[in-house]
Amino acid sequence: MRAEETDVPRLPRGVKLKYDQVRERHVLLAPERAFDIDETAAAVLELVDGQRTCGQIVDELALRFDEKREVIADDVRDMIGDLIARRVIER
Repeated sequence: MRAEETDVPRLPRGVKLKYDQVRERHVLLAPERAFDIDETAAAVLELVDGQRTCGQIVDELALRFDEKREVIADDVRDMIGDLIARRVIER
């Protein structure tokens, strides 16, 4: 599943992005589940606020990391789509 450019993803109630001080890494916490995520995924999830579209998230990341939009767009949309399928992001 791939998220669309116009989707507005958000974390549903009970799902939180946290920085685990002990492990020194980000964790996506959901009811009865936890996902260890890398820094790239954390950068994407920090922008998932229920306000920005997937396209706006891609634009922001392209600016932040000085990368061409087309290089990261598919990966970001795939990641968000995967998390929608796992029910830890809503659109």
